[in-house]
This record gives sequence, structure tokens and C-alpha cells, in this order.
Amino acid sequence: MIKTIDFRISELLSMKKYPNEIFYIGNHELLKKRKISIIGTRKPNSYTKEFTHKLASKLSSNNICIVSGAAMGVDSIAHSGAKSNNTIAVVANGLDIRYPSVNKNLIIDIENNGLILSTYKEKEVARNYTFVLRNEFVVALGEVLIVTQADLNSGSLTSVEFALNMNKKIYTLPHRLNESLGTQELVKKGLAEVIYDIDEFVENFTGNKNNKEQLDEILEYCKTSPNIEDAMQKYPNEILEYELDGKIKIENGKVFLN
Repeated sequence: MIKTIDFRISELLSMKKYPNEIFYIGNHELLKKRKISIIGTRKPNSYTKEFTHKLASKLSSNNICIVSGAAMGVDSIAHSGAKSNNTIAVVANGLDIRYPSVNKNLIIDIENNGLILSTYKEKEVARNYTFVLRNEFVVALGEVLIVTQADLNSGSLTSVEFALNMNKKIYTLPHRLNESLGTQELVKKGLAEVIYDIDEFVENFTGNKNNKEQLDEILEYCKTSPNIEDAMQKYPNEILEYELDGKIKIENGKVFLN
């Protein structure tokens, strides 16, 4: 059911103009959590896909809510990495429309478990100007902005301008020469910092010095070769992280140490 936010969202006071109306589906309690905005290209390379997912997942497992724009590419990976119950999607159309259609299932999942926001009434379709306002909204909600990959002409650089105007810190991933030239230019100009170590970044941002010790509990749990269903229910984010890191493997419906 589409509802209207009836309280002030303090983070949005940094926007050029506070939205006249904000519509939502889902759990607006997520707005009370610490939040980070993650955005980037709609066509990420395999490296960006892997580390965007890992970054969002590790932040989410440390109780940081991930904000993005529900677009293809980096946005959808960030939402998926965070899991639907700890992510906020800001869309550029009315909430009766699930756009882009390729992300329909993801959007439905976030509606049911997370939070979808829009400044547009029902039947309003996405247009160039609605994406610009959506981008400003996404940036405003997060304490910092992470752009994991962007070319020189990327729309993500519009979001960077919003972040600079709001005095928000900007981060990016390290990239090879001739890749993600937009973010590399930001780093060159001193406008963005590079995340060289995801664990260190998460630890510094959250102040959770015991993160690695807590994760060791998961390895101990996996030594018992639990069923994948039980493991995912107990550690939904961490199991995927550990499989990506090669610390565990999943075979015949069970989880094993590598």
C-alpha cells in the first residue's frame, strides 16, 4: 500500500528544496538507521560487481542501511548486497510503477521487506528531470556517497555534484588505468577517497572493532556443516560474503569450510 511520509526527514534538509510530498511502501523505520548511499554505472565490470556487493553486504551486516536508486547495474547490486530488509530504494516515478522492469522482482522484494521512496504521485513516469531529483534524494539520505564505478560522462557525476554541495565525503573503489575514468578523475582532483580495504573502511565507519572476531563465529558455525537454509536464515549476509571470499563452499545443500 502506498502511503505518505507524515514526518520531517532531517537528512533531506540538505536538498535545494525539501520535497512537497514523499510517498513510500515498506518500513519507514529504516530512515532512523545510519545510512550510506551507493551508486554507479548501469554497466559495471565484473570487478565492480563483486566489490560493490561485498561492500554493501559488509556494511549492512554492521547495521548500516544502504540507499540507492533501484536502477540497473551498481544500484541493484548494492540493494541485493544489503539484503531487502536493510535497504532503501529511491525511485524516479510513481510507486504504482516498478521501473526498470528488469528490476521488478528486486523492487517487490524491497517493498515487502525494506523501503521504497518517491516524490512522485501514482502514474507519474520516469523522465530526465525526475532522475535528477531522485539522485539528489539518494545523496541526501546517506551520510557519505560511494561511487563504485563511473565514466567521465556518467550521470553519477551529477550525484557527485550534489554530494559536494552538501559537504558529504565521497568514496570510490580503486580501478585500473582506462577504467572508471569518472571516479579516477575525482580521485586525481582530491574530491574522492579510495577504499583500498573494505574491512578497514567498514570498521572505521562503524567503529566496530570486533567485526573480525564476530565473523570468526560464522566459521565456527560452518564447521558443523549446516544446511544452507539454516545458515542463510542465521547469517543471511555473511554466508554470501564468505562464499565470495572463498572461505566456505556450498555443496549438496550444505555449507562446508574450504
